[in-house]
Amino acid sequence: MHDEWINVGSVADVDEDDTHSVEVDGKRVCLYKLGGEIYATDGTCTHGEADLSLGMVVNSCLIECPLHEGTFDIRTGRAVDAPCTEPLHCYPVKVEQGVIYLRPVR
Repeated sequence: MHDEWINVGSVADVDEDDTHSVEVDGKRVCLYKLGGEIYATDGTCTHGEADLSLGMVVNSCLIECPLHEGTFDIRTGRAVDAPCTEPLHCYPVKVEQGVIYLRPVR
């Protein structure tokens, strides 16, 4: 368990309404920029273990899995559409001077 914030890159690395994959402690994490805000979720679908960074952001707040087209709410991790039923883990994020920091707490 981490108490510190980890630098995971620059805000400039993440395009609006798109995905950006990073690795934190050997685990894939997906970053998103929605309305200028940065969000972070697990980078692997809870249903089919697909890489969510290959998915599409739809309806301004959902990530669509590239494997079976189920969706998750990027802001909360909630599974929205079948076949996805288990939520994604969301990570606390902060931005300071254009740098994205993530706290990988479980």
